[in-house]
Amino acid sequence: MNYIDIHPHIISDDEKRYPPAPLFGKRSDWSQERPSTVESLIAAMDAAGVAKAAVVHSSTTYGFDNSYVVDGCNQYADRLVAVGSVDMLDDNVEAVIRDWADKRLAGLRIFTGGSTKDFDPSELDNPKSFKAWEVIGELGLPMCIQTGPIGLPQVRMLAEKFPKVNIILDHLGRPDVLDGPPYKNAQSLFDMADLPNLYMKLTPRIFGDVQKDKASAETFFPRVVEAFGAQRLAWGSNFPTSPGTLKEILATAQTGLASLSELDREWVFGKTAQKLYPTLA
Repeated sequence: MNYIDIHPHIISDDEKRYPPAPLFGKRSDWSQERPSTVESLIAAMDAAGVAKAAVVHSSTTYGFDNSYVVDGCNQYADRLVAVGSVDMLDDNVEAVIRDWADKRLAGLRIFTGGSTKDFDPSELDNPKSFKAWEVIGELGLPMCIQTGPIGLPQVRMLAEKFPKVNIILDHLGRPDVLDGPPYKNAQSLFDMADLPNLYMKLTPRIFGDVQKDKASAETFFPRVVEAFGAQRLAWGSNFPTSPGTLKEILATAQTGLASLSELDREWVFGKTAQKLYPTLA
C-alpha cells in the first residue's frame, strides 16, 4: 500500500522569520501545544511509512501568509506539496494566486471556521470571490473547503458553477453519523454525490465519530464508498492537530477502513491523492 497524506500541518520554530498572524485574530491551541516543523513531519512520515504528503497551511497560525508551508515543502519537493490559503475577497486575489502558484503552491483551501471560530459559509457564495475561482480553474489547482453541513448548499453552487475545479471537502464535511445506519442525519452529505468534481477527505474526526453511539466503521464507510466511489475519497491525518503520532493516526484509519476492498483502500490511501495533486504521483 502506498500511503499519501493530504492533510498534515507544519509550524515553524522560527517566529521571527515566520511570525504568527492567525486568521480571525485567535491562534489555535494545537499550533502552540503540538507544533511540528517540516523536519518533524518528515521524521513522522518515515516512522509511519507515509511516502508523500500534501501539507495544508495553518490558517489559525499564519492567516494568509503561506511562506512557511511553501518554503518547507519546497525543501522536500520530492515528497511534499503545499496547500495554501488566500483572501478570496481581495481586490488583487488573481495576482496573489498566480504568485503563490509560481512559488509551487499546489492547491488552495478556504477556512470558513473550525477550532477558533464558528462556521460562516457566507464567503463561499460571495460573487466577489468568483474571479479567484476562475483563476484556480485555469491553473488546475484543487480547492479544499473547511465547512460543516451548514455550508453544503454553497459548496454545491461552487461545484456546479466551476466544474473545472476539483473541490475537496475537509473532514468529510463533518456529518452527523451518530444515528447509525442508514445514516439519515448525514443525508445532506450523500446528496452531494452527484457532483463529479467533489472529493471527500477522511480524517481522524470521522474515524472517531464512527465509534460512537449507533455508528460503526463497518456500516458507514462502505456507505460512503457506495455514494461517492473510492476514487473520490482520500485520507488525511490532521497531524499534529489531532492527538497521537502519525503512525498511530494512520493505524486508526487502517482499522476503520478494514471493511473496504484492497482496491478501494489503495484509492483512499494513495491513488486519489495522486489524482488531486499530480506531482505526488
